[in-house]
Amino acid sequence: MNSVTDPVEAVARAAAERMAPEYGPRLKTDVEAALYARESQRGPEQYIDPVALGSLIVSIATLAWTIYSDLRKKTPDPAPEVAARTLRVELRRHTDGTPDKITEVVVAEIVSGTGNAPEE
Repeated sequence: MNSVTDPVEAVARAAAERMAPEYGPRLKTDVEAALYARESQRGPEQYIDPVALGSLIVSIATLAWTIYSDLRKKTPDPAPEVAARTLRVELRRHTDGTPDKITEVVVAEIVSGTGNAPEE
């Protein structure tokens, strides 16, 4: 999918940008690598480190965007708190836990419009 039309890419990159001061400049590169791996035909066995922060951010951004898109079908402008709460509940169902900071940054980027694809 083209990065111009893929909201997950935009959100993941924006989240990495916001979190790079805390996690280091390599975070942006890790996110780019995870995005590349996501688009390639390679399976998960091709990841250098399947729990790398970059991969985690892309995974959370993908899940968050899906949840947010579903919420917007029900309510055109769901409250950020509703999106964050829904995301946390879904993450608990699918993972052993995720740092709240990543969740909050990704949700903030989605709700702020970072992931809004251009109108076609």
